[in-house]
Amino acid sequence: MHLEFLVEEWSTKEFLIQVLPKILQPEISYKIHDFRGKTDLLKKLSARLKGYKAWIPDDYKIVVIVDRDEEDCQQLKKKLEQIAKDVGFITKSTVQSKENFQVLNRIAIEELEAWFFGDVKAIIQAYPKVSKHLNKKEKYRDPDAITGGTWEALERGLQKAGYHQGGLEKVKATKEISAYMNPQENCSKSFQIFYNGLLELISYND
Repeated sequence: MHLEFLVEEWSTKEFLIQVLPKILQPEISYKIHDFRGKTDLLKKLSARLKGYKAWIPDDYKIVVIVDRDEEDCQQLKKKLEQIAKDVGFITKSTVQSKENFQVLNRIAIEELEAWFFGDVKAIIQAYPKVSKHLNKKEKYRDPDAITGGTWEALERGLQKAGYHQGGLEKVKATKEISAYMNPQENCSKSFQIFYNGLLELISYND
């Protein structure tokens, strides 16, 4: 089996580089394609999927990951599903009973950084001066409900501990935190939806 990942930016690609080996069996190959932001990915998604549809075999699967940002989650998911459906792909949401699906659309709520707050242990391992009680603070207990932006919240937390004083280096922080992440223990609901969907996708390996 081979997986093609379509993600909106380099930081998400770096996240997957660190995390996928912890999820996938060694015999599953994959390639990660990053775009120039969410708008660029959504603009090119239909053409990209049409290209895949013309040649990929049944044991190739496609995973699309975007941030929700300020969009309505259901509308964004509907948009992704419709693009895949119009091309002729079966997605996880449209799959019939026991029928294989080839496209998995997943949304990070509200941003990739929420998935980092889903594993505070990983943040602390990467940045030891961060408070050991970070995950006990009420505003961080539900990573997908952090207000004011998870990117900004991560930057504030790291700068308070003396890191990234010149501004959050997103790719660097992603690489350092993701290296310690434990997918099974991540408490972000949107991450677990991504994680479980990926496990279901690769379970069709007949």
